[in-house]
Amino acid sequence: MRVALLQFAASQDKAENLATIRELARRAAPSEPDLVVCPEASMYDFGAADAPLAPAAEPVDGPFVSALADLAGELGAVVVAGMFETAGDADRAYNTVVAVTPDGTLAGAYRKIHLYDAFGFRESDRLIAGDDCCVIEVGGLRWGLVTCYDLRFPELGRALVDAGAQALVVPAAWVHGPLKEDHWTTLVRARAIENTCYVAAAAQCGPSYSGRSMLVDPMGVVVTSLGEQVGVCVGDVEPERIAEVRRRNPTLAHRRFRVAPRDVS
Repeated sequence: MRVALLQFAASQDKAENLATIRELARRAAPSEPDLVVCPEASMYDFGAADAPLAPAAEPVDGPFVSALADLAGELGAVVVAGMFETAGDADRAYNTVVAVTPDGTLAGAYRKIHLYDAFGFRESDRLIAGDDCCVIEVGGLRWGLVTCYDLRFPELGRALVDAGAQALVVPAAWVHGPLKEDHWTTLVRARAIENTCYVAAAAQCGPSYSGRSMLVDPMGVVVTSLGEQVGVCVGDVEPERIAEVRRRNPTLAHRRFRVAPRDVS
């Protein structure tokens, strides 16, 4: 199957962001992707660290997801993108990744579990954490959904693999800063290597974020990638490669520990 990663800097203008998603997706269309991955917060950017996000949030059957469904139908591909979802709270929303199929069905919605209360940010002041993993099927493969800061928590990748994931899809808005770009590239490859799975990571770029979207194979080899620029990259995901690597490197079968959720109440 074929994966297209879209990289751009989202604004706080929803119509403008949708126009950018459409333009980049159509640029990838001649490659006939099965899966198109947009960054975290593609619908509406985070903006200032103290700006509320609940007023911009939408339900998963709202206008943004409806527009993605139209685009998925046009492309004949599953479209994955990040949005802020209404949470019944006047002050906070969910940071949600949705996956929409070409027939307009919502294949999955993942509410970010690990909120970015790090490096001077407090995402939990504006957002509510989710508590459930999400695995979808695309092109005969099972994909686990991961969002940005989740990359720093290897147990989530393990939980998704235990749920049957053969690949991870990672929309992100990875804030730039000292060593942050190195953390991003290292963690994306690490999640692929330790789980012997593909990782398709689509990130925002621009003045606030690191870019460097990439598709990585189960041995940690970068199949395709972007630098800091707005753009599209397309690469192939091969089920045979996953099976081959898991035969040669059977670390999942050799595990001695299991992942269990921690009570954070």
